[in-house]
Amino acid sequence: MLANVATAQEAPMQAVLLSQSDVITASSRRTIQPAIDAIANSGLEPAQQVLQAWKAKGMWLRLADGQFFRGEKSEAGTYILYDFDTGAAAGEYSKSDLKQIKPNSGIRGLIATALVQFQLLGPDPALREEALVAIERAPDPALLAPLRASIEQEPDAGLKARKERLALLLTISFDTDEAARLSAITQMSDDLGLDLRATLNPLVATRLDVFETPPEGLNIARTLTPGGKALAIDAAYDLLVKKGLAPPIVDSATMREALTAHIVDGHVGGQPVEQLDDTQKRAIAYAALADDGLVPALVLPADIQNSVGQFHFIEIYSEPSAAVTTATEAALSSIATKVNVSQAADLVLDAISLASIYFLAAIGLAITFGVMGVINMAHGEFIMMGAYTGYVVQQFIPNHTVSIIVAVPLAFAVTFAAGVAMERLVIRWLYNRPLETLLATFGISIVLQQLAKNIFGTQARPLTSPSWLDGAWVMNDVISISYIRIAIFVLALIFLGVFLFIMRHTRLGLETRAVTQNPLMAASMGINPNRVNMLTFGLGSGIAGIAGVAIGLFAKVTSEMGSDYIVQSFMTVVVGGVGNIWGALAGATMIGFLQKGIEWFNPTNTLAAQTYMIIFIIIFIQFRPRGIIALKGRAAGD
Repeated sequence: MLANVATAQEAPMQAVLLSQSDVITASSRRTIQPAIDAIANSGLEPAQQVLQAWKAKGMWLRLADGQFFRGEKSEAGTYILYDFDTGAAAGEYSKSDLKQIKPNSGIRGLIATALVQFQLLGPDPALREEALVAIERAPDPALLAPLRASIEQEPDAGLKARKERLALLLTISFDTDEAARLSAITQMSDDLGLDLRATLNPLVATRLDVFETPPEGLNIARTLTPGGKALAIDAAYDLLVKKGLAPPIVDSATMREALTAHIVDGHVGGQPVEQLDDTQKRAIAYAALADDGLVPALVLPADIQNSVGQFHFIEIYSEPSAAVTTATEAALSSIATKVNVSQAADLVLDAISLASIYFLAAIGLAITFGVMGVINMAHGEFIMMGAYTGYVVQQFIPNHTVSIIVAVPLAFAVTFAAGVAMERLVIRWLYNRPLETLLATFGISIVLQQLAKNIFGTQARPLTSPSWLDGAWVMNDVISISYIRIAIFVLALIFLGVFLFIMRHTRLGLETRAVTQNPLMAASMGINPNRVNMLTFGLGSGIAGIAGVAIGLFAKVTSEMGSDYIVQSFMTVVVGGVGNIWGALAGATMIGFLQKGIEWFNPTNTLAAQTYMIIFIIIFIQFRPRGIIALKGRAAGD
């Protein structure tokens, strides 16, 4: 007794271990919890070390005096023991002098749960976050108290907010205080997190049960009437059979086996065997056997109806508290409304994002097609050239921010020069010959694609965005949009502003508008239509190159990438109104919203969505052939 007192005074953790020695050495999951609680709740500094050593099978019992130590195997094959209280070495022993405490997987799980409270209050923020992740992955009612206790002492604001939210989730699931659960549900009713819905849904889950007289205290969701839409009579009777409240229905196979087993002198139940091919004869024979008590009685439709009518079929909530289920259903209803609104907002953002991409891809085509009437099937290849220009720049400038800043004007210069060369060498000879222009530019597009394949290969090339464009702007668990798409939207607005400035406040813009509205009158006023056409075609091609850099940041850069946008670009220009920048913007917006809307109704089939979109546009053009915003002037046919 004096030795135990001395141990308790000099080594308090050893005293705790000695008090639980029998339980620890028995190592049974059913009885071990008090020993774990005694160590974890001792308030002693070595408690965490003891639990960690125990969990890692590093705790040893010295047989000479029954004391516990942390042990490490030496190079000589012996074991060095270390005192839990002081950390000092307590000697070196052979394995025969010791007993290793080997917890099974169940005990290790209980120890891991007890260790969480120490990690939640540990000095290392990474370990505290790791503990939170562990609780989120495997919620346990035993973790609620230590989680709550750690909230006030948490210095990190972000981790504190996560702890508070996680504590509310655990309260909803595990707290025994109904008022606390109701308060937590009310506090989180505006939260759209998937983890909250995963916590609330089990509370309103129901199971179907049957009673002759329903007991008091059931949390009833609804009472079902057999034969209605919610519960068929056959399903109700199957439940009675499953519960042992009604005899099973005798099927044809069971009847055949029973009749075969009771054949006597060529007869069964008074019926000759050769007549049993008849369904009615088989039923008569089986009924005779049932009357003699040899087989179970047949269950007739009238018997089924009478049986189900004697019982109450009730859907019961898995959650016993009616107040909790009522609050949960109200919260889920509120959340569902907010989720629908958020999904609509997310759809709008996606549509705006897609519209900005289509606008970037089509703005150059709107200039060339609108001003010159040239059907440029190689427009997509100018987008491809711009994307590859960005890729080449990044091979020489590893800084992605600087490389993009350099790539944008360089892509404009490269594609501007290519557009001017194409206009001087090919397009100028094919004005007012739309079919020949289409065929010629289509051939040029094939040539440009093959050149890209010869230079860069067929594999997709990376055009890496700057790190500050990584990730997404997340407003809640439903609404999010990537920073790259936000940047493209801003770039589209910048292009719109620049184009409007050029068209309204520069000589080139004035001459372009004049040639667009009436080329003959513009020529008679001293404007050179050929020069305007050349610069306009170069400008449209240059803008396509810049669009290629922007699109390449999130799309694959390949020789065929231009073909992915040429159809949408032409649809954008035609639907919006040929030769009008506002028409291109309206067309891109309409097509973007239309495509996202169709995909929302049919999310698994994007090809069908594009087909429906093209059909709608064909119908739309029948009623408004000049587009949403029709161009006025001689060039428009006025």
